[in-house]
Amino acid sequence: MAEELQTGIIRISDDVVATIAGLAALETPGIAAMSGGISEGLAKRLSGKNAQKGVSVEVGQLEAAIDLRIIVKYGIPIQEVCRQLQENVREAVANMTGLHVVEVNIKVEGVAFKEEEIPVEPEAPARLK
Repeated sequence: MAEELQTGIIRISDDVVATIAGLAALETPGIAAMSGGISEGLAKRLSGKNAQKGVSVEVGQLEAAIDLRIIVKYGIPIQEVCRQLQENVREAVANMTGLHVVEVNIKVEGVAFKEEEIPVEPEAPARLK
């Protein structure tokens, strides 16, 4: 986004929009994590750029389109989580940047299961020699 004012130009980087969207996504109940994917990991290593994991954006002058790749928590209705996620991301990006978010596309790439707690036995005291 670039806005020309009497005092100069304001530009908002795609990375800034991606960071806002990623943080809003992680704050949404039911989201376990963002999913990076193989190509994103390779691009990050080659460019040295800190890409926002699981988020890609297209930002124009006044609008933005956002794609998210997520992992949801097991046992929570996926449709409800995704609808809430779309609303949270749309609101966060619009409030912080002034951009109109035309679409928030979500790809659910996995389900996170609650890890079973393994009982830990107390260690026997060490013997002194």
